[in-house]
Amino acid sequence: MPAPRTRRTALLALPLLALTLGACGYGSESVESEGKAKIAAGAKKIDGLDSVRIGYFPNLTHATALVGNREGLFQKELGGTEAKYSQFNAGPSEIEALNAGSIDIGWIGPSPAINGYTKSAGKNLRIIGGSASGGVKLVVNPGKIKSLDDVKGKKIATPQLGNTQDVAFLNWIAERGWDVDAQSGKGDVSVVRTDNKITPDAYKSGSIDGAWVPEPTASKLVAEGGEVLLDEADLWPDKKFVITNIIVKQSFLDKHPKAVEAVLRGAVKTNAWIEKNPDKAKAAANAQLKADSGKPLPAKVLDPAWKSITTTDDPLAATLEAEADHAVKAGLLEKPDLRGIYDLRPLNKVLRAEGRPPVDDAGLGVK
Repeated sequence: MPAPRTRRTALLALPLLALTLGACGYGSESVESEGKAKIAAGAKKIDGLDSVRIGYFPNLTHATALVGNREGLFQKELGGTEAKYSQFNAGPSEIEALNAGSIDIGWIGPSPAINGYTKSAGKNLRIIGGSASGGVKLVVNPGKIKSLDDVKGKKIATPQLGNTQDVAFLNWIAERGWDVDAQSGKGDVSVVRTDNKITPDAYKSGSIDGAWVPEPTASKLVAEGGEVLLDEADLWPDKKFVITNIIVKQSFLDKHPKAVEAVLRGAVKTNAWIEKNPDKAKAAANAQLKADSGKPLPAKVLDPAWKSITTTDDPLAATLEAEADHAVKAGLLEKPDLRGIYDLRPLNKVLRAEGRPPVDDAGLGVK
């Protein structure tokens, strides 16, 4: 049951902070790097800018950014304006960097985008495009859990209180008619908030019986003997739900629309290249992961994780609103006003130029 309004208001700050933690991020530091591609001789700058600063997580759910960086597709569209990249390991640090002007455009999960928008009263950022859908699974110990009903009474990990996967799991529990206190995680199911970095070790030690987690953590658990009991995509219409968006600092969008369009062109062309060249794209993403984090994913993790994530230009706006509603139902979030969170005009301009249909903002776009 949702918490009383007074309790929900008192607890609002903590869940909102938790919601900023990206679905797939670890830690909170950022690392700057230069893209693989070099500026072509004689190329003209866009909007007179020396550079556009782009942020993303070194994670497969940010495949568009990984591949676009590795293959130089953003740099190609930016011409004489340099694409500079920063890697982040959690939502709060990326939102802070965007607010501070350290980055201009970023790839980020839905919860931190919602939080960044609402905390600034709609003044600091806009979602300008989609990037990825899917890649979240309930993986369990097959010796302890053989059916969905067996989840009752077990210990299931989620990345953090109030993060995207935690909210999704709490909503699934409620829809099955089970009771769990959202704050403590205690009830008919024990929800154990565990950092994705240590979830595989927790599984191996037997301290958890399963986990509702994003890729590649899900595939790491499978590599340790776990089995996929449920793919979250099966719970959504058309099996699609947002896991990564593209956001922009609002003042940057206002001042440099051509630069924003160039990055979006790069994203659209990168997604098209990924679709046409899945094996090359997977290798490029893993190569960029190695460059960014120092360690590529092994094939037994990379291959199944890659298959479960779909890159998309569509931000799947209706699912963003649904995810926020799930948090409200769980008593973790006051109902946010998301009207104006999207500005899809630059993306739709790019899509029209590519002969593609426009995408929809589900009534949450700027007027």
